[in-house]
Amino acid sequence: MSKSLLVDYINFEVESDQINESMKENKGKLIVNGVLQRANAKNQNGRVYPRGVLMREAQKYSDVQIRERRALGELDHPESSVVNLNNVSHNIKEMHWNGNDLVGTVEVLSTPAGNILKELFKNDIKLGISSRGLGSIEQIKEADDVIDKVKDDFELIAFDFVSNPSTHGAFMQPSSMTEGVQREDQHQPNEKDLRIEEIINDILRG
Repeated sequence: MSKSLLVDYINFEVESDQINESMKENKGKLIVNGVLQRANAKNQNGRVYPRGVLMREAQKYSDVQIRERRALGELDHPESSVVNLNNVSHNIKEMHWNGNDLVGTVEVLSTPAGNILKELFKNDIKLGISSRGLGSIEQIKEADDVIDKVKDDFELIAFDFVSNPSTHGAFMQPSSMTEGVQREDQHQPNEKDLRIEEIINDILRG
């Protein structure tokens, strides 16, 4: 079975006053901490990431991308298994486990996409963090439930910031930071979408 692009979402929120404190304590850089991904838990898309699979991929990601300072992620919904440098907004500085939660420290970069991300934070726009990887799933029946178990062939690619997270329960906090096969959601613009567009246009106009 060929691998598919798997993108998984987790909610988070950052208060503007906490952002200012974080930037002050980190010499002008915005650094946030929170849950990046969660193991052994069914998300809203019905998918479960086994802890062993996530632990293996998190260790590989830490040993290579994080150690070499190239654990880069994009802003919004990438459609590729390759990180597009033109859209990079942040870099993962470290990851560790807290129970079944994979927690990470994320530095927002001074790139065009990073500046947009920072302004969205400062304007109290709720965003999400998503894991991006390649893999396949296996449908398993458990009692009266059916889950999509991510198989052992999963490969972690990156963590991206997104505007429409679908999994509840994890929130990002500034430092003194999941889930579903990527889909093309079509929806009418809501108040948050229009506010995001307004902020981005203000940045582009300088």
